[in-house]
Amino acid sequence: MDRELIGEVIKSLQQGKRCALATIIQVKGSAPREAGTRMLISADGHIQGTVGGGCAEAAIRQRALMVLDRGRPEIYHLDLTADTAEDEGMVCGGVMDVFIEPLEVIGEC
Repeated sequence: MDRELIGEVIKSLQQGKRCALATIIQVKGSAPREAGTRMLISADGHIQGTVGGGCAEAAIRQRALMVLDRGRPEIYHLDLTADTAEDEGMVCGGVMDVFIEPLEVIGEC
């Protein structure tokens, strides 16, 4: 995780903001970003970092907000294969699995 994103995670948690961290854990085929790429999503929808932009990023952002509501992490399977990609105007055509976890402060650091 890059320093800027780490800083945002720390800042958000120190301020008591609800947020989720989305991490690409597996990629098959052509995808906008590689495994290990992360994006922070706050409860108000603000994002820091990127997992590729466009429709894929919007779908992950939306799913992260759902994860925040439920309070449980999940693996989100995002299909960017030819038919889906073509319908959405995307140039990628692979599949990404994204681990989305709600972040919260537990006790004092």
